[in-house]
Amino acid sequence: MQVENDKNDIKTLSFGCRLNALECEKIKNMLKTRGICAVVVNTCSVTGEAERQCGQTVRKIARENPNAIIFVTGCGATRNPELFAKIPGVIVIPNSEKMKPESYIVPNMRFACELNVKNADAEISKQFVQIQNGCNHDCTYCVTRLLRGPAISFEYNDILTDIRAAIADGFGEVILTGVDAASYVKVYDNRPFVLADLCKKILEDEPLVQRLRLSSVDPAAPTIRDIIEMMKSEPRFMPHLHLSMQSGSDTILGAMRRRHTAETVRDLVKLADGKISFSWDIICGFPGETEELFQETLDLVRELKPIKIHAFPYSIRPGTVAAEMPNQINHNVSKQRVKIITDLAMENMREFMKPQIGKTLQVLLEKDNNARTPDDIPVHIDGKTIPERTICNVKITGIKNNIFTAEKNI
Repeated sequence: MQVENDKNDIKTLSFGCRLNALECEKIKNMLKTRGICAVVVNTCSVTGEAERQCGQTVRKIARENPNAIIFVTGCGATRNPELFAKIPGVIVIPNSEKMKPESYIVPNMRFACELNVKNADAEISKQFVQIQNGCNHDCTYCVTRLLRGPAISFEYNDILTDIRAAIADGFGEVILTGVDAASYVKVYDNRPFVLADLCKKILEDEPLVQRLRLSSVDPAAPTIRDIIEMMKSEPRFMPHLHLSMQSGSDTILGAMRRRHTAETVRDLVKLADGKISFSWDIICGFPGETEELFQETLDLVRELKPIKIHAFPYSIRPGTVAAEMPNQINHNVSKQRVKIITDLAMENMREFMKPQIGKTLQVLLEKDNNARTPDDIPVHIDGKTIPERTICNVKITGIKNNIFTAEKNI
């Protein structure tokens, strides 16, 4: 496609977290009146493999688009700018500068070119809204906090503006996200305004939010208990929490400098009283994780039954405390543990899904009659095509390949 001088051709590609995808969208909107031809790649550095894949992809884009300007930003570009700077056509922008329009002013900027890049940010049915950035904690494995900077919470009115823009664009579900969303805090009227207060006020001030959801949250944050109570009583607040658990072993959690214990999460599940489902992040193969300590995590998964686990092998990140710890675990062992715990979580999911057959559930439509329940379980709806972003009730008819089958209620 040949781009005319008075039109934009900005392709975006994001790696890693949902926050990166949201930032790509913001950058694209920020540049949309500039009439430029460029590629924006928002990179990830959470693992060495993620960083490697980012470099490989940017090199491929440069080969296939020799006339394009490629802006590379994000955590990978901030931690390892040399990896990208040597690639022809690449301009590296660190995290601290990526939301500034002036960072994208380049001498001899090309205003017309052909771009052979498939955008990664495909159409979605729900809108992510950023409420904060950065992190003040000191987990021993985490490089993201070093690359994103200290925690900054956004003003309520700015968040509400973003939510209302999402509603105007046809989104019925909003997901609040950030690097450490549970740490959200502002001071209004000389009182702390925390995440639970934010969620409550959004639901009060904007009745057109049909479904409110949270991204990953820290189980140690005191506000999580209030969040759970609100989810139990407010039907528009989706009853599912994704906890940045990382391990079920108190020994490993201590070595990670996490701020919760297994008992913390037991208390949250007890408070939920079966009315809220949970999913977890788990790091497998953290330094010093013996078979016995890994078994403690497996035992907790069997006990508390999170319905989904995002498990990934520990990756050494230079500059972190954990990178210098003794008793590093062989990567193949870590990968085996990922499979073991993922399979166990799938058993929990199937056990959770079976009693739902025959029930009527509210779902949010995605593409091709695929949808999501309030517990964020995938559903395929038989019959006529239903428009994306529709929120409707369906009857669950069965389970196929760990996906609900359903028919639309008439």
